[in-house]
Amino acid sequence: MFDNQKGLYVAHSAKGAMSIIGKMANRHGLIAGATGTGKTVTLQVIAETFSQAGVPCFMADMKGDLSGISQAGAMNSFIEKRCAEFGIENPAFAPAPTRFFDVYGEQGHPMRTTISKMGPLLLSRLLELNDIQDGVLNIVFRIADEKGLLLIDTKDLRSMLNYVSKHAAEYTTTYGNISSASIGAIQRALLNLESQGADKFFGEPDFDIFDLLQVENGKGIMNVLEADKLMHNPKLYSTFLLWLLSELYSQLPEVGDMDLPKLIFFFDEAHMLFNGTSKALVDKIEQVVRLIRSKGVGIYFVTQNPTDIPENILSQLGNRVQHALRAFTPKDQKAVRVAAETFRANPEFKTEDAIMELSTGEALVSFLDEKGSPSIVERAKILFPLSQIGAISETQRTDIINRSRLYGKYDKAIDRESAFEVLLAQQEELDRQLQAENEAKEQEKEAAKGKKKKSWLSAIFSVIIGAIISSFGRSLGNQVAKSVTGSSSQKKNSSAGDILKDATGKAISSATRSAASKIGRDILGNMLK
Repeated sequence: MFDNQKGLYVAHSAKGAMSIIGKMANRHGLIAGATGTGKTVTLQVIAETFSQAGVPCFMADMKGDLSGISQAGAMNSFIEKRCAEFGIENPAFAPAPTRFFDVYGEQGHPMRTTISKMGPLLLSRLLELNDIQDGVLNIVFRIADEKGLLLIDTKDLRSMLNYVSKHAAEYTTTYGNISSASIGAIQRALLNLESQGADKFFGEPDFDIFDLLQVENGKGIMNVLEADKLMHNPKLYSTFLLWLLSELYSQLPEVGDMDLPKLIFFFDEAHMLFNGTSKALVDKIEQVVRLIRSKGVGIYFVTQNPTDIPENILSQLGNRVQHALRAFTPKDQKAVRVAAETFRANPEFKTEDAIMELSTGEALVSFLDEKGSPSIVERAKILFPLSQIGAISETQRTDIINRSRLYGKYDKAIDRESAFEVLLAQQEELDRQLQAENEAKEQEKEAAKGKKKKSWLSAIFSVIIGAIISSFGRSLGNQVAKSVTGSSSQKKNSSAGDILKDATGKAISSATRSAASKIGRDILGNMLK
């Protein structure tokens, strides 16, 4: 609980109250311990203490237990015992102002970002790409940027991948080899990510991180991410939280050391952040952890064992609460020894033994003093929360969501013009142009065919006329000669006109037959050619 004299009072040892000093709260922290030792309640106590001091917090709720922070607590036998031990009279049970968020938009306000804002580094981790595929993804982002194409959701990225694949030859000289195998691997990884529901995470309106920095009636708002479903996709969970940290780091101004932080960020199940993470990304996380405190943000990692966190990052976590660890195997014993060595030793007890002796709700506690040095570790009992311990009902949750100032801001997705629509329009235009060109070629072909047919018919007609005239001339001469030299009776009875008429008729008949025969031979010859 927050007290002007005691500060951020969260634990009580044999020597009295143990508090986090406000100016040192942004020096980060660690809450560690085996399952069932009280980490979640400790997180709730610390978070609501910050809330009472006017500092908003962000935390992931794995099992729904943290939702109770939105309701006032109540006295019970455990709290009565704690009050007697700590000298607390009439605890002021009260809720903390709470907002619920959900990447899937089912149990809280949706939290989205765009493909472009996620960036190739985090997206590569999310898609579990190798170095070659990661290089190709960076090229795709570069080309999209040069062409002014927005990458908002997964269909934008898919369209961009298809475009780069079709035009790979054009970009290989500039950017290096773009293999179809790498494009295909990214497409398959993207499909797998969509099947996990990540398509709901990418889109607009994208989340404004300044909505996490709100205060209500003097209390910092508790921003609770419902993560029971998200935890089934650990890569999405850890990458999403890392994106949030990166956004806070990039957008918040430098403020130096403040009396109290602007925001406390609790990273639960922190080991998921580092499992299978490349060295380049671990270096990036280390940089964010080291520098984000100057932006007024404190990060508190919550995990089972301190060894889950890389040493370079662990060394930056000044405020520590260590719950019990179990040591059933030699490996467990080594982990306990390593955890004990991270504390400033107390001559009154052996830290390594104490870690294994702690009961539920009890912890080894060491906070930074006013000079930024770790205090001697103390064996202490964690305070009880003034809000409800345990989950709330769906009716209570729905009521809180509907009354939130953010209600309606993120709930409806927006799909504006981006890479998918632009590339689709370009492809449709190319298809129309290609169809028009094909139709023009067909028309030219038909016109040429008609012209050829007309020329062929003209040639046939010329052959017919020529054959008829030629045959007619020959036949007419023959028929006239025959008529003149015919029988004497014919000569006597026929005039010259009659003779010519008769010869002409026979000549036409003979010419027609002869011409027909020649035309047939010519046509057949042309066909055979």
